[in-house]
Amino acid sequence: MAMRAAMHRAGATALSQLLRADPPVPDKREIACPCGRKARYREMRSRRVLTAVGEVELQRPWYLCQTCHHGQCPSDSGLDIEKTELSPGVRRMLALVGSEAPFDHGRQQIELLAGLEVTAKAVERTAEAVGADIAACDKQEIARALQLNLPIVAGPPIPILYVEMDGTGVPVVKAETEGRAGKVKGEPAHTREAKIGSVFTQKSWDKEGYPIREPDSTTYVAAIESAREFGPRLYLEAYNRGWDRATKKVVIGDGAEWIWNIADEHFPGAIRIVDIYHARQHLWDVARKLYPGQEAEQKRWMAIHQDELLDQGKIEELVAAIRSIDSLPPELLEKIRSEADYFDNNKERMRYPNFRAQHLFIFIGSGVIEAGCKTIIGARCKKSGMFWTVRGANAILALRCCQFNGRFENYWEARKAA
Repeated sequence: MAMRAAMHRAGATALSQLLRADPPVPDKREIACPCGRKARYREMRSRRVLTAVGEVELQRPWYLCQTCHHGQCPSDSGLDIEKTELSPGVRRMLALVGSEAPFDHGRQQIELLAGLEVTAKAVERTAEAVGADIAACDKQEIARALQLNLPIVAGPPIPILYVEMDGTGVPVVKAETEGRAGKVKGEPAHTREAKIGSVFTQKSWDKEGYPIREPDSTTYVAAIESAREFGPRLYLEAYNRGWDRATKKVVIGDGAEWIWNIADEHFPGAIRIVDIYHARQHLWDVARKLYPGQEAEQKRWMAIHQDELLDQGKIEELVAAIRSIDSLPPELLEKIRSEADYFDNNKERMRYPNFRAQHLFIFIGSGVIEAGCKTIIGARCKKSGMFWTVRGANAILALRCCQFNGRFENYWEARKAA
């Protein structure tokens, strides 16, 4: 550690010398001002910036416009340190640790691993700023997608491409739930739904006919936003992954109405599957209402209605069997009728023998989207004591998706090129 500290001091001294600019030559003492006039060189100014080798001092020319009195240092833009005291390398490190763990824990990691002293607030502000910039870049691409102004993505045909959607609650500050009803009647909401979508591919299946997801083929998008906003976001990801080149296209969901509305608008013609795990959960809800506290009777009822009807895709018979139940209190009967409607509305998405014959996933991608809910959202945004603003949560989610999808370094290369 002592040797590292000494090397940092030597590196900071060398870097300070390297970044000590000379005054501009006489014919380079005017630059363009945003107001349309010219700004003239006035003096050399210094500032301190935290870099990966410690704090360094820069010397660079400062220009002032006599018309609008706007001052500027063009070299700050070239070094990507405008309006910040952190170098791009430090911001990159803070963004990574801030996306992975609570901000104070990230501060401790930076001090231990990089030998840099920063505050937890600096980690928070940097991670959210980088995430917000990534989200802004995504919105620009989404706007292009809405205008059908997307580049053609060349590549080989894709045998099967899947799109999945789900939602999970994120704890937010009180101001973000004002006027929103909670899950319990009469109580306010304490969370906002974060929507998450995944895209992955399949080329083969095993000897028993079960589908095999291509390794490292899964990418995610996530945000706290309406279904109308989320649909184009997921469509753009699917398009970039080769949706137009897919021989077979599949949308999997849990049966929520917003999922199939997005499928109708953005993924027409795709095979649609209600994940059988969620369908079985709904059937278990019926069994528990019919036989509360009677586990043996519940299993007996499920053995008939799940194994012989649901799993065999005989949804019309299943709906008729549920609707024939009438010897219950009206309130309970109404809840069971609503479950019958769930199966009736999704019957064409529950033809499981047909999907199995095509070697398609009928469970929600063997846990792909469920893993995304836990890995992308839950592991960072749903820990004990956390309460987010929508803006802050969306910034961190954009950052985590970018990192998980292997595009984080591309983002920094794009900043460098700009």
